Amino acid sequence: MNDTDIKAKQLTRVMLYVHERGSINPMQALNDLGIMRLAARIKDLEKAGIIFEHNWVQDFNRFGEKVRYKEYRLAV
Repeated sequence: MNDTDIKAKQLTRVMLYVHERGSINPMQALNDLGIMRLAARIKDLEKAGIIFEHNWVQDFNRFGEKVRYKEYRLAV
């Protein structure tokens, strides 16, 4: 399987996930889909004409430190 095939499968997985769950964040992408570069896949989808909204989420990591990450959802 070449890189183009892998990317296409990842794009499909992201779209299905967002349709089924309403949103996706980097940790979900890694744990549930095996995708380490969610922002890159979102950018690929946006280049293809799909519009996403995002918001910053503040949380704490396992060490109790504040972290921020983007959560993506399809624009309505």
